[in-house]
Amino acid sequence: MILFDRLFRRFVREGEFEVVDPTGQVRRYGAPMAGRAPVRVRIADAATARAIALNPALGAGEAFMDGRLVLEQGDILALLDLITYNLRWQRDNPVRFALWRQARIAAWWDGINFARRSKRNVAHHYDLDDRLYDLFLDPHRQYSCAYWAPGVETLEAAQEAKLAHIAAKLDLRPGMRVLDIGCGWGGMARYLHKVSGAQVLGVTLSEAQLAYARAETARQGLTGVEFQLIDYRAVTGQYDRIVSVGMFEHVGLPHYRAFFDTVERLLATDGVALIHTIARADGPGATDPWTAKYIFPGGYAPALSQIMPSIERAWLWCTDIEVLRLHYAHTIKVWYDRCVERQADIAAIHDDRFLRMWLFYLASAWCAFVNDGHMNVQIQLTKRRDTLPLTRGYMADVERGLPGGVVG
Repeated sequence: MILFDRLFRRFVREGEFEVVDPTGQVRRYGAPMAGRAPVRVRIADAATARAIALNPALGAGEAFMDGRLVLEQGDILALLDLITYNLRWQRDNPVRFALWRQARIAAWWDGINFARRSKRNVAHHYDLDDRLYDLFLDPHRQYSCAYWAPGVETLEAAQEAKLAHIAAKLDLRPGMRVLDIGCGWGGMARYLHKVSGAQVLGVTLSEAQLAYARAETARQGLTGVEFQLIDYRAVTGQYDRIVSVGMFEHVGLPHYRAFFDTVERLLATDGVALIHTIARADGPGATDPWTAKYIFPGGYAPALSQIMPSIERAWLWCTDIEVLRLHYAHTIKVWYDRCVERQADIAAIHDDRFLRMWLFYLASAWCAFVNDGHMNVQIQLTKRRDTLPLTRGYMADVERGLPGGVVG
C-alpha cells in the first residue's frame, strides 16, 4: 500500500476519500467539502492497490470490473467525480500532467486505424447486443451528445433538438444527395430525409448497426434512405451535403488528413459539411488506457489545434464552429441514471462484470466533461466562401420550423 498511499495523499485534497485496505485498516485522504459526501471503498489485496498506484485509470477500472475494488459508501460516479475533481483541468496541476504523459505514446499508436483495424475497433463497441442500447437511448438511437436548448428537459426532446440543430446548419434542399459518415443506427439519416426530401446514404463499419438501420428504415417505409457497410475512405461519388456525428473520435490522429481530404473529394463544389465531434479544450492529450482497452480501442478526442491543420490542408473553408460545453455531460448523466435503474437487465443480457464495466465507462465519461477539458464541437465546412449566407441567422430561421427544433 505504500505507493497507493503516497499517490492519494499527494492529490486528494478536496472531499473525503476512505479506503479499507486488505488488512482492514481504514486510510483517510482529503478533507470535508461542502456538497460532497464521503466516498468509501474496500480494496481486496495488495496487488490491486499496487496496480492502481502504477496505472490509476487502468488499475482502478479493472479492479472495479473484477470486484476487487468495492464501493461501501457512494457509487462509482461519486468515486470518479471525487478523484477527477482533484485532478481537474486547471493551471499548475502536476499530478494530472504526469498521469497523462504516461499514456501519450501508447495513445498515438492506438490511433493508427487502417480499414481492417477500424472495422474491428467499431465492432468491439457497436456490435454489442441491441437490447443494451434500447435500455438507455432515445427512440432515434442517438448515441452522441444531445442539444439541451432552453426549455428542453428530457433526453428524447434533447436528441430531437440535436437533429434539428444539425439539419439547420446543413441548409438542406429537396433532391440533394447527403452522405452520413458513421451513420450509427440510421436515426440522423432518416430524420434528414424526412424533413428535406433529400436522398441520404449512411455508411458504417458496424454490421449490427447496419442491420438495424436497414430494418428500421424499411419498417418506416422510407425509400430515400440507403445504408452501406463501407469504410469512409472507399466511398465514391459527389454529395451536396456531408454530415458526420460522433464518428470523428474513431478516425485516429494519424488519419485526419485522409479524413478531410476524403470530405473535400466527396463534397460538391457548392456543398456543405458538418462534423460533430468530442474535442478537448485543454490541448492535445491521450485516451486513458482503460477506455482504450475496454471501450473505444482506436478512439481519441482531439484538440481543435489538432483538427484545424488538416482542414486547412484540404483547402476547406471553416464557416462556423460551435462549442457545446456541458451538453454531453447532461446527456451522459441521463444514460448513466437509466443504466443504474436497469442494472438487473444489463447483467441479464451480459453479466455482472460487463455491468460494472459499463457503469465505470459512463461515470468516467461524465467526469471528462465536468472535471476535465472535454467538450463537443460542431464544425461547418464548405469549398467556397460564398456557399452560405453571410450571417448565422438562417440557421435559427430553419431550425424553428423543423420537428424538435428549439433555438437556443
